[in-house]
Amino acid sequence: MVIPTEDSVITEMTSTLRDWGTMWKQLYVRNEGDLFHRLWHIMNEILDLRRQVLVGHLTHDRMKDVKRHITARLDWGNEQLGLDLVPRKEYAMVDPEEISITELYRLMEHRHRKKDTPVPASSHHLFVQMKSLMCSNLGEELEVIFSLFDSKENRPISERFFLRLNRNGLPKCPEKPERHCSLFVDLGSSELRKDIYITVHIIRIGRMGAGEKKNACNVQYRRPFGCAVLSIADLLAGDSKDDLVLKVYMCNTESDWYQIHENIIKKLNARYNLTGSNAGLAVSLQLLHGDIEQIRREYTSMFTHGVSITRKLGFSNIIMPGEMRNDLYITVERGEFEKGGKSVARNVEVTMHVVDSSGQILKDFISFGSGEPPASEYHSFVLYHNNGPRWAELLKLPIPVDKFRGAHIRCEFRHCSTKEKGEKKLFGFSFVPLMQENGRTLPDGTHELIVHKCEENTNLQDSGRYLKLPFSKGIFLGNNSQAVKTTKESFWITSFLCSTKLTQNGDMLDLLKWRTHPDKIAGCLSKLKEIDGSEIVKFLQDTLDTLFGILDENSQKYGSKVFDCLVHIINLLQDSKFHHFKPVMDTYIESHFAGALAYRDLIKVLKWHIDRVTEVELHEHIQEVLKAQEYIFKYIVQSRRLFSIATGGQNEEEFRCCIQELLMSVRFFLSQESKGASALSQLQAVFLSSFPSVYSELLKLFDVREVANLVHDTLGSLPTVMHGDESLQAVKLQSIGKTVESHLYTNPDSRYILLPVVLHHLHMHLQEQKDLIMCARILSNIFCLIKKNSSEKSVLEEIDVIVNSLLDILLRTILEITSRPQPSGSAMRLQFQDVTGEFVSCLLSLLRQMTDRHYQQLLDSFNTKENLRDFLLQIFTVFRILIRPEMFPKDWTVMRLVANNVIITTVLYLSDALRKNFLNENFDYKIWDSYFFLAVIFINQLCLQLEMFTPSKKKKVLEKYGDMRVTMGCEIFSMWQNLGEHKLHFIPALIGPFLEVTLIPQPDLRNVMIPIFHDMMDWEQRRSGNFKQVEAKLIDKLDSLMSEGKGDETYRELFNSIIPLFGPYPSLLKKIERETWRESGVSLIATVTRLMERLLDYRDCMKMGEVDGKKIGCTVSLLNFYKTELNKEEMYIRYIHKLYDLHLKAQNFTEAAYTLLLYDELLEWSDRPLREFLNYPMQTEWQRKECLHLTIIQNFDRGKCWENGIILCRKIAEQYESYYDYRNLSKMRMMEASLYDKIMDQQRLEPEFFRVGFYGKKFPFFLRNKEFVCRGHDYERLEAFQQRMLNEFPHAIAMQHANQPDETIFQAEAQYLQIYAVTPIPENQEVLQRDGIPDNIKSFYKVNHIWRFRYDRPFHKGTKDKENEFKSLWVERTTLILVQSLPGISRWFEVEKREVVEMSPLENATEVLENKNQQLRTLISQCQTRQMQNINPLTMCLNGVIDAAVNGGVARYQEAFFVKEYILNHPEDGEKITRLRELMLEQAQILEFGLAVHEKVVPQDMRPLHKKLVDQFFVMKSSLGIQEFSACVQASPVHFPNGSPRVCRNSIPVSMSPDGARVIPRRSPLSYPAVNRYSSSSLSSQASAEVSNITGQSESSDEVFNMQPSPSTSSLSSTHSASPNVTSSAPSSARASPLLSDKHKHSRENSCLSPRERPCSAIYPTPLETSQRMLFNHIGDGALPRSDSNLPGPDKAVNTTPSSWSLDSGKEARNTSESGKLISPPVPPRPAQTASPARHIASVSPSPAGRSPMKGSVQSFTPSPVEYHSSGLISNSPVLSGSYSSGISSLSRCSTSETSGFESQGSEPAVTVPSYSVSEEPVRKESKTPPPYSVYERTLKRPVPLPHSLSIPPTADPPALPPKPQLVRPNNLENSNRRTEQVPRPRPLPRKVSQL
Repeated sequence: MVIPTEDSVITEMTSTLRDWGTMWKQLYVRNEGDLFHRLWHIMNEILDLRRQVLVGHLTHDRMKDVKRHITARLDWGNEQLGLDLVPRKEYAMVDPEEISITELYRLMEHRHRKKDTPVPASSHHLFVQMKSLMCSNLGEELEVIFSLFDSKENRPISERFFLRLNRNGLPKCPEKPERHCSLFVDLGSSELRKDIYITVHIIRIGRMGAGEKKNACNVQYRRPFGCAVLSIADLLAGDSKDDLVLKVYMCNTESDWYQIHENIIKKLNARYNLTGSNAGLAVSLQLLHGDIEQIRREYTSMFTHGVSITRKLGFSNIIMPGEMRNDLYITVERGEFEKGGKSVARNVEVTMHVVDSSGQILKDFISFGSGEPPASEYHSFVLYHNNGPRWAELLKLPIPVDKFRGAHIRCEFRHCSTKEKGEKKLFGFSFVPLMQENGRTLPDGTHELIVHKCEENTNLQDSGRYLKLPFSKGIFLGNNSQAVKTTKESFWITSFLCSTKLTQNGDMLDLLKWRTHPDKIAGCLSKLKEIDGSEIVKFLQDTLDTLFGILDENSQKYGSKVFDCLVHIINLLQDSKFHHFKPVMDTYIESHFAGALAYRDLIKVLKWHIDRVTEVELHEHIQEVLKAQEYIFKYIVQSRRLFSIATGGQNEEEFRCCIQELLMSVRFFLSQESKGASALSQLQAVFLSSFPSVYSELLKLFDVREVANLVHDTLGSLPTVMHGDESLQAVKLQSIGKTVESHLYTNPDSRYILLPVVLHHLHMHLQEQKDLIMCARILSNIFCLIKKNSSEKSVLEEIDVIVNSLLDILLRTILEITSRPQPSGSAMRLQFQDVTGEFVSCLLSLLRQMTDRHYQQLLDSFNTKENLRDFLLQIFTVFRILIRPEMFPKDWTVMRLVANNVIITTVLYLSDALRKNFLNENFDYKIWDSYFFLAVIFINQLCLQLEMFTPSKKKKVLEKYGDMRVTMGCEIFSMWQNLGEHKLHFIPALIGPFLEVTLIPQPDLRNVMIPIFHDMMDWEQRRSGNFKQVEAKLIDKLDSLMSEGKGDETYRELFNSIIPLFGPYPSLLKKIERETWRESGVSLIATVTRLMERLLDYRDCMKMGEVDGKKIGCTVSLLNFYKTELNKEEMYIRYIHKLYDLHLKAQNFTEAAYTLLLYDELLEWSDRPLREFLNYPMQTEWQRKECLHLTIIQNFDRGKCWENGIILCRKIAEQYESYYDYRNLSKMRMMEASLYDKIMDQQRLEPEFFRVGFYGKKFPFFLRNKEFVCRGHDYERLEAFQQRMLNEFPHAIAMQHANQPDETIFQAEAQYLQIYAVTPIPENQEVLQRDGIPDNIKSFYKVNHIWRFRYDRPFHKGTKDKENEFKSLWVERTTLILVQSLPGISRWFEVEKREVVEMSPLENATEVLENKNQQLRTLISQCQTRQMQNINPLTMCLNGVIDAAVNGGVARYQEAFFVKEYILNHPEDGEKITRLRELMLEQAQILEFGLAVHEKVVPQDMRPLHKKLVDQFFVMKSSLGIQEFSACVQASPVHFPNGSPRVCRNSIPVSMSPDGARVIPRRSPLSYPAVNRYSSSSLSSQASAEVSNITGQSESSDEVFNMQPSPSTSSLSSTHSASPNVTSSAPSSARASPLLSDKHKHSRENSCLSPRERPCSAIYPTPLETSQRMLFNHIGDGALPRSDSNLPGPDKAVNTTPSSWSLDSGKEARNTSESGKLISPPVPPRPAQTASPARHIASVSPSPAGRSPMKGSVQSFTPSPVEYHSSGLISNSPVLSGSYSSGISSLSRCSTSETSGFESQGSEPAVTVPSYSVSEEPVRKESKTPPPYSVYERTLKRPVPLPHSLSIPPTADPPALPPKPQLVRPNNLENSNRRTEQVPRPRPLPRKVSQL
């Protein structure tokens, strides 16, 4: 065996510092700077201490000190870094295998407690440092006197600290710190309270009056100056007050000076005021805690520099033996003097001397206080003209004992004259002797002394002349009984003696001098009990000698009385004040006691008392005797030893007999049974509490075995009744405890004798569950003595006894105390944990000591299998409790490993018993289940997961214990194999637990456990032919494992481990491949693997703090998986509510409502009872559905999605109506009305929408390589959204272009984000196309229930014409189609499909013109109807369009598309060119009408601008070849609601569609009023700005178009994401300049606009290819579903299919048009209008029946909390001033879906449209059915009529809005048919939610 020579502390230090090193660097990485720097300092300190130890030059004490410092710092660092607590003994680490587990527990507990709870100090000290007195007019020296004052008892509690200040108010001796610093010592905890004050009295030394002239008098007097006080409570908070300034107050009348501090404390303001100079006293105060020696160690500098010690008055709370004091405290109280023939009162000064017996004045024995050396005389301060002065000055006279006898105090009284001479005239004196002739000192108290008059020149040196005179008016002391002359003059002093040598007690003196007065012995012995204890302990040795002297003198006569006195003195030492004198008595017994014969009398008297315990009148006295038995036995034993030495051991047998008889009496006395708390039981308790202290004394005279037998018999005589006195039972147990702790028990021989009686009493208490704390302590002590590897026979026998007696009861006790609820108080909880921990450590100790033989004997001892079964179940349950994480504190890994080692050893022993006794016909499911459950939780313990340990820690654990998980895993496998056909009992119950084990990343453990899975699948297949149970259990377990946070630290590891588990791992999959049930097995594995991926992502996301999109998206993914793939109904509902909570937390109220709708749809309006579930009480299905409806309505309301709330209000109102619940119906109708009001009155913001692509393998599974469209938050623009996404994915890289990424990006081990803004394409065009509907209604339909989004990218095709770039400017339009519409259960949904079309330059130009025309119409309409407060927007827009004509404006398009060359090259574009020309002419009409409107409203100061616009307009008209519009300009409000002009019906030739004859209806330019969110300045400059925004480059057009456009990050920010109020364009000067050079500017700019500015075209209803565009309403008959026009409105709706609770995919949801009667958001009916002829359309419909809202596009609603911006907001924006101001801006494309909110259909007057009535628009084939979470109406038992308010009255009048003309897109029909022909997947039949 190699023994290292290195110190164990050094070894530990080295390994710990290595571990810290790596963790220290991690602190830096994690940015924990504070701990990083602190740890760095500690590490350096430890290294420095290590060097000192290695050098080896330290003394033994210094070495201990260094090791203490090292271990303290190691523990601090371990605690900060979360490392394990190290058990130590004398600074060295202990090996847990070398000590018993109970001892290990105690070491850990001690260190844990030390760390947690600092012991409060019982002793406190106050440090005072005087800095200065700040005062403006001092000029005199001062004395400052500090003391502590108890305002409660009105007395000082400390001596005084006295110091002198110079004329400047600074300490007189600054070089001597002890003169101005003091430590008030020995304050008890009771003295740290608010009524203890620091008082400061200030005395000036100078002239009588402070204002006297300097030469008036040369004599200096002590005169009152001021006082300050401070409560000590002010120091308790901070403990330190540096530079505290105390206010100094002075007396209003000098006669109150003696109590000025009391008046200040009581705040009696009339008695004092601030000193005239407003003086302040600067002091430094600090409160120190601990005994004085500790203070000396910790504050060495204070003591080395010097500090005076100020003591408490009198003795401290604890008197220490050897303390030498002889201090007499004299307080000069007051005097009463006559005037002495004067007209005014005297100025009296007292002078005090201490005079010895020879008449000499004793030098330096008057102390004014600490800080000042003692003086020979004292002068009091002088009170001006006061014959009854009160001084109250405290003095200390430290006179030695030898000078005390014969000494006296003399006080001389002088009148101090204020005249020039300033003489002091003696007029009287008083004196008082310090000791009487009989040796008694001056008694404590106040003494009124006689003032003896004398002449001024009387010589008092001869003391013999006046000592014979009387001195006191009160009790005449001594023999001085002469007649006293009556005198009115008196002088009062108070004396208080604090001496360890002198006594004031006559009885004490009489006792000590007993030999001089033998007749007084009996009286003195009786009076001893009345003498104060401090007097007795001062003369303890003398008193004891006296008592034993009297006993030797006459034991017959005085034996009993001496015994009583001895008992009194012994019990006196039990008092805490005199506790420290016990060693004095021990020393006396050992060294000074000489009573060799005393033992006989002591035994005799003691036995006499014990024999009389039944006599009630003696009980109190016997109780005192029994308390003192320890010291009585000490005297008996010492006396016998002295006798033996003196006589050579005579009378030994006699002595033994006496002791035996004495103990026989004791046994009889103890065996007496008493009921309840009787006096006898009290005596028994007193005896038992002190009996164990007798053992050590008996061992001095008897053999160990003899004493053990005596004790065994004595304790065995105790009655076994447990229902007696509770306190006696507790004392009995304490006595057993002390016995076990005694020296007697440590001896193996005596231990074997005592153990049975100890165990007997323990067993009784444990059975009753009483005094558990004491029982635990005793048990711990028993096991501490049994070492681990002790194989001695005696130890094995002891273990046998303990196992038989205690194992069973110990298990039951642990079960009992761990099943109790923990107490609430923190102290009680700690105690509770201590008890549990101690019992557990005892059990572990016992099990570790048990050998094979013990286990075998234990198992054989059970008579029946039932008993064995109960025992095994009990011990398995206890083991499960021991494994709980809360059993030991977090950092007790050492203790946990030891416990686990014991558990696994025991389990290996017990598994044999399980196999032998409980298999085959005796199979017992419960015990086997308990075994497997224990094994699984054992393996899953956190403290056994070695992968989480540091390498060094892992290595240590493996070396000591191996990997216990693998051992237990092998045992599980072995036991499983033994089960045989009984395995079926555990399938599927054990699938979950075993799966949990396989999740542990330990290869050996997996190799052992995986075959069990195959076995389970095989047995399940044999039994039922499928894996349904296995699958269900696997899925449930996986979900619960994630919910419990399993693998929080190792998600990825777990993920990677489950794949090998079911994937390439050699065991399971290969075995399955060979089975007949291969396919179902592989399918199961695939499902579980996919679920695992999602669950791990879910756990990963849930670790984050705040709610973000990732958490919500992950929950949605998991929810869908449970619904669609697993059909797990309860799980699905649970995750619905988890998602709902996430939305609420993130304040996504609309999404929260949609989420809760998923659950609502699973319920019917039925009375089926539902069980309690989640937060829902037990209720009927109707009640729960009602509750859900109300919650959903509330959330829609909070999310400003009021249209959806209205629909639910109607549905629930119908239910109330059907039940005639009119009260609730009324409330619901009012709620519905309030929602309508909110739609009209409150503002809603329109959200932005963003397309986000997540590329790369590092994204979670549900995001990886997918693209989503996200609904932004209110006011959130692109930059803010992009920053939010980058914050959610901090490791992601933002892509700088909008192109589709390639495969390398998809497969990259990184995260790439591609973000750009997209434009929503509204589905519901019906509302948006109607005139007269307010914008705040339309705004809802623009951004809700959106499936399709658009993004445009400009590019040049072919050679770019630098003169006119519009010739080659194409636009790539991408349409994204989502799986579900937004908004929905999430803020983002995945893109299911993307369509890309290219728009030719001509189509692009057409769309730009349409948008600009629409914007102009809107602004003119607003101006006409006075909606516009400010006409600036109209002015700027007109200016921007007309002024551009100077630069060419529309002429650019003419140059590009109307030239002969273009028409010849593009013959197919004839219609489009015609359309462009129409739009140009239409724009001219609109401008002309706009100018007419503008003229009426333009203010005077803008008239010149208007005139300029009119002039420039004529130039523009001429460039278009237009002469006059006289026919058209005669517009009036009769023609159109807004009074807009009409284009002549025949002004433009009708365009025909290539597919067949179709009349293009035309309508007014102003028939579609809308607000334009953005306007552009010019075509070219807008395009240029857009391109520069997308690409991030703006300098040259070549650069721009050679680079890939990038909508991501900041490049898309300025145009796409700016709010309407801040969207700006280039300055007008840069755009409207007519210079030729600007052509280059135009050529490098293009018309690329942000998606928000490029919505769906007003002319194209669907953003398909150019060649695929078609008229919205012109769809072939066969392609459209028809509704029977003869049916009434409500019955025309599509038949309802019962809803299923399955969560369909987006496709299915869209294609299923028959999913129920969808109630579209409420639309007001069209008013019947008397239309102008221009608005009439001949209806060719067979029956113009009323149109129901059901008939339109069948769709669910989607809410948006975002408010639509009215034009009023834009009109006042100064930022837009440039936007309306430049040339071609009138032609730039503007967002119509943003502005008008729909795709318009044309702008010419309407003509007849054949084939169907416009008032009955057919259902669009592309329209989506709602997703499963949409609000729809279920089929009810009776048809529900549509509310009248929503039905459209039938009318013969034509519709209000004829469609606009459209060009036919030939391929659109084909595409539309393709979408239409998709056969909807049938939805599954509805399943009831089982009781949920």
